[in-house]
Amino acid sequence: MGCTLTERGGMTAATWGITVPFDDVPLLEHRALFEELAQLGYTDLWSAETDGYDGLTPLALASSWVPSMRLGVAILPAFTRGPALLAQSAAAMADAAPGRFVLGVGTSSEVIVRRWNGIDFDEPYRRARDVLRFLRQALAGDRVDRTFDTFEVHGFRLTRVPEVPPPVYLAALRPGMLRLAGREADGVIVNWLSAEDVSTVVPEVGAPLPVAARIFVHPTEDADLARAVGRRMIAAYLNVPVYAEFHRWLGRGSALEGMWKRWADGDRKGALEAIPDEVVDALVVHGSGEACRAQIDRYVANGVTEPVLAVVPYGIELGEALRSLAPGAT
Repeated sequence: MGCTLTERGGMTAATWGITVPFDDVPLLEHRALFEELAQLGYTDLWSAETDGYDGLTPLALASSWVPSMRLGVAILPAFTRGPALLAQSAAAMADAAPGRFVLGVGTSSEVIVRRWNGIDFDEPYRRARDVLRFLRQALAGDRVDRTFDTFEVHGFRLTRVPEVPPPVYLAALRPGMLRLAGREADGVIVNWLSAEDVSTVVPEVGAPLPVAARIFVHPTEDADLARAVGRRMIAAYLNVPVYAEFHRWLGRGSALEGMWKRWADGDRKGALEAIPDEVVDALVVHGSGEACRAQIDRYVANGVTEPVLAVVPYGIELGEALRSLAPGAT
């Protein structure tokens, strides 16, 4: 997707996505929300798969409820479904939303894969690479009879090959995975980075691929509230080893060292207090709706082609937050 000039004078992506489903809203009640999002000008709905709903059921419902919208999952873990089942799941969604579905895969984390699903989290780079190669064959309708480095598939062929195979994006943080995406995927998904970090990350891909970024957005002018909520989010994510190494690579290690040390010592309160304001302000977009949209434009100007807003509606009603962040809002 290309970029176009906005009325605000900056650059915006041709897509304007949002993370779904929304917390504390039953899935069946999302229909009205999805329909409103389409009317507001949002183009994409992107799900995830951690400890809430699975990544595909909300999109399957949305494929019928809002047939104009593009649907993506960021991400399905490369470990938690067998290769054949992953291909079947992707094919079903591609048929439900032909030409509108993007499959995002990634390594996920040891917590999700090993501790929650009882699956060995071994050789994540190779597993992601092998899954990409398998999916390319399987979604094209080829018979797969091959020993990959991390699994074997013998005699599998999709009975229902999607008429429009979905593009497969790879979630990536550091150079190795970013370069793998550039070589083997149709796009890249990035997460937990600032607008300025995009300029460091995107060149590592080494290919002109779509770049989808999940951007955490708290549309409130109460900076103290936004920073308090942002600190809790940052502590929850950036103490995960893969994210800690990502931010060390980005050059944020000295700013976060105090948080990491206190967290490791079991001092959760001290860890939150050790996160500097400037780190929160860089990683969690906050301010008025207009100010937030301007900050999102900076991500796009630096190389994000598909912004995916993850709305943090503390201190503001969800519908109001969605309207304030819509691409055509004034």
